[in-house]
Amino acid sequence: MGVTVPFPFGEIKREQEPPSLTYRLDLDKGRIMGRVDGLAAVEQAIRKHLISPRFRCLIYTNQYGSEIKQNIIASDATPEYIRTELPRLVRDALSIESRVLGIRNFTFELDGERAQIRFEADTVFGQTVISEVI
Repeated sequence: MGVTVPFPFGEIKREQEPPSLTYRLDLDKGRIMGRVDGLAAVEQAIRKHLISPRFRCLIYTNQYGSEIKQNIIASDATPEYIRTELPRLVRDALSIESRVLGIRNFTFELDGERAQIRFEADTVFGQTVISEVI
């Protein structure tokens, strides 16, 4: 004899994207400058993903951040290796950011131990151009 348990299907909620409203950070000065939402919040999150070293910040999971500086900029990598790996490392750093749908038109310039990267990002809030020095 089976037992039937009523299930309240009307109360099931779909998984929702977390809100993008967050603090506006001045990452260069290390200050909080108000609040930011939407596309500007995603742009800030992308920058934080790129400049945060992976495996070095205990407050983040081991999936957060990038390995750009450790693997390419600070090593004796050849220009050919950098040309192929830098776009992959950027995509990898942004892979956990669900608000970023894709990146394209990736360019970069190397200057000693720094890299100026630039790309277009498609986000859930629209398109943006990211330019960052790592």
